[in-house]
Amino acid sequence: MGSDASGNGKVALVFGGSRGIGAAAVRRLACDGFVVGFTYVSRPDSAQEVVDAVAAARGQAYAVQADSADAAAIQMAVEKVVAQFGRLDVVVVNAGILRVGTIDTFTLADFDQVLQVNVRGVYVAIQAAVARMSENGRVITIGSNTAVRPLTPIGTVYGTSKAAVAAMVKGLALELAARGIRVNNIQPGPIETDMTAEHIEHIKGMVPLGEVGQPDDIAELVSYLAGPTSRYMTGSSLTIDGGMTL
Repeated sequence: MGSDASGNGKVALVFGGSRGIGAAAVRRLACDGFVVGFTYVSRPDSAQEVVDAVAAARGQAYAVQADSADAAAIQMAVEKVVAQFGRLDVVVVNAGILRVGTIDTFTLADFDQVLQVNVRGVYVAIQAAVARMSENGRVITIGSNTAVRPLTPIGTVYGTSKAAVAAMVKGLALELAARGIRVNNIQPGPIETDMTAEHIEHIKGMVPLGEVGQPDDIAELVSYLAGPTSRYMTGSSLTIDGGMTL
């Protein structure tokens, strides 16, 4: 099946696209003319809402169930999107989990799960995507400003996982430059989503601008990195956090 003839003829895939930042990215890329595949884990209702919202705006989106802790599921999601739309130009790796706790309470099972999804899952998603990606494609990871510096005494492992992503992006940018594939990382500060709801008020007072970000703020940066005006940028980690890590 080809892409929407009214669009730019390009295809994007968003890992973790049914809610929050991911859903905003799906909607924004669809507005930019991409046809967009995206993954979800356990909320088919949320996934359908995103598909319907894109369709209402005369775009095209395709939801695929895939757990980013499962390498085979990640690889299958890429294959399904390529089979559906015939190509892949942009991948946004947004899937991730937030686990916090001090070293005396943070279990090894929690540690392994954070690294499995936030580091291994990111690598597998990029590996599977670039194997099917067009020349001059785009890889965009959604990291965290906790990679810049620790912001709370209970976020060590989460911050470690996001620092690993920032380092991964630099290496892959160098590796994939010969194919013209740009690889960049977005490092949001506190964004109002269901994943951060439990902690958002505590963190809000730490933001110099005095407010938390919205998913659409991050989606705008995704749009820039996915588009032609970012052609000379690769290997960068762009922090967007209201001045929190200044």
